[in-house]
Amino acid sequence: MKKSTLSIAFLFIGQLASAQLTFPANGGSTKGSVSEDIGLTRVTVDYGRPAVRGREGKIWGETVYVGYAPNPGFGSATKIPWRAGANENTTITFSTDVTIEGKKLAAGKYGFFIAYDPKECTLIFSKDTEAWGAFYYNEKNDVLQVKVKPKPVNESMERLTYLFSDQTDSTAVLSLIWEKLSIPFTIGTELQKLQLASIERELTSSKGFTSQAHLEVAAYYMEQNIKLDEAAKHLDIAARAMPNFNVLSTKAELQEKMGKKEEAAITFKKAIDASANASQAHNYARRLLQEQKNEKAFQVFKMNYDRYPNVYTSNMGMARGYSALGNYKEALKYANKALSQAPDANNKTVVEKSIAVLKEGKDINTL
Repeated sequence: MKKSTLSIAFLFIGQLASAQLTFPANGGSTKGSVSEDIGLTRVTVDYGRPAVRGREGKIWGETVYVGYAPNPGFGSATKIPWRAGANENTTITFSTDVTIEGKKLAAGKYGFFIAYDPKECTLIFSKDTEAWGAFYYNEKNDVLQVKVKPKPVNESMERLTYLFSDQTDSTAVLSLIWEKLSIPFTIGTELQKLQLASIERELTSSKGFTSQAHLEVAAYYMEQNIKLDEAAKHLDIAARAMPNFNVLSTKAELQEKMGKKEEAAITFKKAIDASANASQAHNYARRLLQEQKNEKAFQVFKMNYDRYPNVYTSNMGMARGYSALGNYKEALKYANKALSQAPDANNKTVVEKSIAVLKEGKDINTL
């Protein structure tokens, strides 16, 4: 019995001896990870971060070889690209389908390699995501190759860094930066396609049973100028549950967009009547002024004044409306009325400045 127990004990100790504890990355490199949302797409880069460590001028073309390196006598690769980092090969994960420099790449996780050239680098997206280095690199695993031009940078980057920049709602530039060189490439997404799929998916969930969701869908369709008939149906659903200024004014905008001007006027009157206070329509009219829709803005200011007569907000609205039309004399009348109604010192200062500007024959909406 003792011999059996002792054997088991030595076996257990042997297993422990072969286990590896967790330590920082070796070779002077650290580990890094960076993520960015491009529209509805999450892009994540996991990589090793080697340091220059006094090798200025010797990184590109020496530490990082030009093109493909020959097999050093280890592994099965006949030619070896750079792992675009250190230690384990760099990986890039895309949560949706994307384009890389305009070329399509499916959603997923990819090993990322680079064949460096001072004139034109080859970016390689591979199915091999588990390699250490590129000693077993096999071109058959490549999913996409893209060529891009490297760019010099003024300040040296000590540790290799991946950086997102130049974001739009559907694109971003991802750059590998190390020492005094950057290798940038553009990632693109089909945002509208993804958004429409997301809307269709989420409307079947619990979110689809809320009026706010239908309002948001309609607003998106209007902004994109697509599916306007469907937008009208969603607004009808929202209006039945929330017949408030926000919903009804949006519905009026849609009707006008669809050429239904008489219906739009009726609906907007209902929106004014449903407003909870003078500020709602006032802010709506201010937005119209920003869009250079001065005539329409004045109409809204006037409707708001009729709904909420002789209060600070509606008087200031009339001052802004007349000022936008260039009628500074009438604007001054309403600004003077608003002065005595200002609710606090800050608003009083705004009115006083507006009066001074109007007396100079200038538009107060530029303040």
